Amino acid sequence: MILWRRELALAWAGGGGPLLACGFFLCLTAMVPLAAGGDPAGLRPVAGGIAWVALAVASILSLERLFERDFEDGALDLIALGPVPLELVVIAKAKAQWMAVGWPLALTAPVAAITLGLPPALAPLAGLAALIGGLGFALTGALGAALALGSKRGGLLIAVVVLPLFIPPVVFGAGVLERAANGLSPLPALAFLAAYVLFAGVVTPFAGAAAIRNAQG
Repeated sequence: MILWRRELALAWAGGGGPLLACGFFLCLTAMVPLAAGGDPAGLRPVAGGIAWVALAVASILSLERLFERDFEDGALDLIALGPVPLELVVIAKAKAQWMAVGWPLALTAPVAAITLGLPPALAPLAGLAALIGGLGFALTGALGAALALGSKRGGLLIAVVVLPLFIPPVVFGAGVLERAANGLSPLPALAFLAAYVLFAGVVTPFAGAAAIRNAQG
């Protein structure tokens, strides 16, 4: 609990907290209608996909400092020597990342979806899907940040590792909004999105801990 509180405080304080991610997300989704001419009928078919691509890219912005900051000042070595397993450390950092960045982005997602031409009635669904997908982004992003430890271009390496892994939640999240907009049940797409989160929750702690041990060795 103490470790999680520390990580949450660092995630909120470092680099502007969620403001950078939310600002980037809103700016990107606001630029698309302007570049496309602002026709709601033309944007509506691709609005869900655009919103989720923007959400995925915004989730990457703060990943570089997730482990690198503690790795550089030696705090990660002290944590590794403590009683808490590295697997739980990875989970704590991913959970803090989700609460500090994923939750604000999920609150911003309905506004972005409406900006892109989706019906306002779908705003709560857009927020719920973004909240679930945000946990998947945080877990997968924590794995990418651990793999990039010690790299001179950590931010670029994280993007290269993480973006392909973000493809499934982007597809499933956009499918949630697309199915709902077409009058179909969004539950199948939500189920696939939740399955991705569960898979990431199983893989990330062990793979991330192994990556940290390799960087420390």
